[in-house]
Amino acid sequence: MSKNYVLFNPLAGNKRCGTDIKMIEDLIEGEIVYCNMTKPETYSDILPEMQSGDILIVCGGDGTLNRFINLPYDYSEKNEVYYFPMGSGNDFAHELGHKYGDKPFNITKYLKNLPEVTVNGKTYHFLNGIGYGIDGYCCEVGDKLRETTEGNINYTAIAIKGLLFHYKPTDATVTVDGVKHKFKRVWLAPTMNGKFYGGGMMPTPNQDRTGGKLSVMVYHNLGKLKALMVFPSIFKGEHVKHKNNIAILEGREITVEFDRPTPLQIDGETILGISSYKTKAHYHDMVNA
Repeated sequence: MSKNYVLFNPLAGNKRCGTDIKMIEDLIEGEIVYCNMTKPETYSDILPEMQSGDILIVCGGDGTLNRFINLPYDYSEKNEVYYFPMGSGNDFAHELGHKYGDKPFNITKYLKNLPEVTVNGKTYHFLNGIGYGIDGYCCEVGDKLRETTEGNINYTAIAIKGLLFHYKPTDATVTVDGVKHKFKRVWLAPTMNGKFYGGGMMPTPNQDRTGGKLSVMVYHNLGKLKALMVFPSIFKGEHVKHKNNIAILEGREITVEFDRPTPLQIDGETILGISSYKTKAHYHDMVNA
């Protein structure tokens, strides 16, 4: 009889996942094998022993999914992968019409041919998007607060304070399929595979994760007050109306270079002191997936 291997992150969802994970027992049938994602020794030996027909269920948020897709294991050929959304943002789940605690759903087809990002010579897969600019700064501050705070992290408040007092915009060069574009006073330059990131932000409203291309949004040429005023509209995708300050470019290979080191986040996972990143899309055949 097949088993359910539940790979969970107890720190996800502002540490709610560690206790709420037991909810899954009322949502699925069959034997459950729990694997704590923060303790590699609990899954590094177990997961490679999965048999054909066993189901792998990833439990956590977008950061958890990012860690999973970058593990040195490949289950795509013999095992279906399901997702139980239990993060604080759940942008991937949101795009597909799911919310925190919904019944696990099959995500196997979305894990094929994932785009890549190269940072400091190291290459990672990503699911939703690469945040670069004020959003990377917010992740940096949020990570520090999480070390000393038990409650929820208010990223909106961090962004407002950052826009007004702490974060300084940069100049950027964005290269899309070999064509260079120069921008001044850049606050954000995320490259997206999906529609949402950052807990509901929609920087590239028309992005299709199954289309085999990526989209970069450049939020540029604004002073502090206007940057603050326009910023909330990103959550509804209405920022695109500000055509003098918003550029959206689409392509298969996108490189973003800033004129000074800046925090970067990959599906919510923070990397500090980055001056550039390069992304590459891969062909998707969702019809045959």
